Amino acid sequence: MATQRILDFLATRRPSGPCLVVDLDVIEDNYKAFERALPSAKIYYAVKANPAPEILRMLAGLGSSFDTASVAEIEMALDAGASADRISYGNTIKKERDVARAFEMGIRLFAVDCVEEVEKIARAAPGSRVFCRVLADGEGAEWPLSRKFGCEPKMAVDVLRHAHKLGIEAYGVSFHVGSQQCDLDAWDKALADAKGVFEALEKEGIVLKLVNMGGGFPTRYLKDVPTAQAYGEAIFASLSRHFGNRLPETIIEPGRGMVGNAGVIKSEVVLISKKADNDNVRWVYLDIGKFGGLAETMDEAIRYPIATPHDGDETAPCILAGPTCDSADVMYEKTPYPLPLSLTIGDEVLIEGTGAYTTTYSAVAFNGFEPLRAYVI
Repeated sequence: MATQRILDFLATRRPSGPCLVVDLDVIEDNYKAFERALPSAKIYYAVKANPAPEILRMLAGLGSSFDTASVAEIEMALDAGASADRISYGNTIKKERDVARAFEMGIRLFAVDCVEEVEKIARAAPGSRVFCRVLADGEGAEWPLSRKFGCEPKMAVDVLRHAHKLGIEAYGVSFHVGSQQCDLDAWDKALADAKGVFEALEKEGIVLKLVNMGGGFPTRYLKDVPTAQAYGEAIFASLSRHFGNRLPETIIEPGRGMVGNAGVIKSEVVLISKKADNDNVRWVYLDIGKFGGLAETMDEAIRYPIATPHDGDETAPCILAGPTCDSADVMYEKTPYPLPLSLTIGDEVLIEGTGAYTTTYSAVAFNGFEPLRAYVI
């Protein structure tokens, strides 16, 4: 998965320490694939996946809109060249003063999932549009989302009714089927729930216009995943099944699916050891771990492909861990990772598919290790 451009960069620049290298050409290809897959949906790139200014500028130039989680991310999208009407404030948990600041900057599209959040927006961003996030079970996702965001569909009707009553526009419904979602049918039940909210409010004269279908589009790690086109066909079939000829405006919010396969982390083997003479499982310690950007190895949810200089040699299972003085800094132990027996201390390895949720999860100098450096080429 490391492109020739990434390999050439590493060979010529020889950066010391762990680092992420992202190939913009791959991201451009991914963006165009999403455009082809769902031509009627607006693409709102999830800035949290990787907010590198070079990525945001390129996507803004291609016509992307942006899903943001904070005032800082709104500022990043604006600085990249996006106009305020191409930015949504997609976090359902916002300070009222942040809503007011976003409103000052021209943002008029906000996510909510309760009447209390609606009331903040009515006070701080009068006349804005809101969409209510509905809970989805996330079954089939490798990184399921918790009940932290969203509400039951029946409550969504109450929330949007309350928005209408307070004079802000009840604009639509959103959901998220879980990150790294590999089930093509995952969107179907969520779209059925969205249609139910549309119908309930239409009976009261409140006409919703938008379905924000969220992210969840995967990147390839150790297993193949469906293509963007396959997702597009499945989602459009579900939209047609539930909404018939009255298709709503639609948004998708790819993050991982946009940038995940564009990035590779270069890392170094710091130590290889065993815990007992008769131990048949090696411990392999890298100079990057959970606190250096690989937080998604928590519970071994995301299993990254790892390329070594000895690929093709005989392998044996290893426990893979990071360099910090924290016992939680172990990536793969429940299911050990097969690595070549010829792997040695000082070898450089490439951790592939790491373009998303690595720099943003990297700790600030935990144990004195610097945050993950990144290069965008």
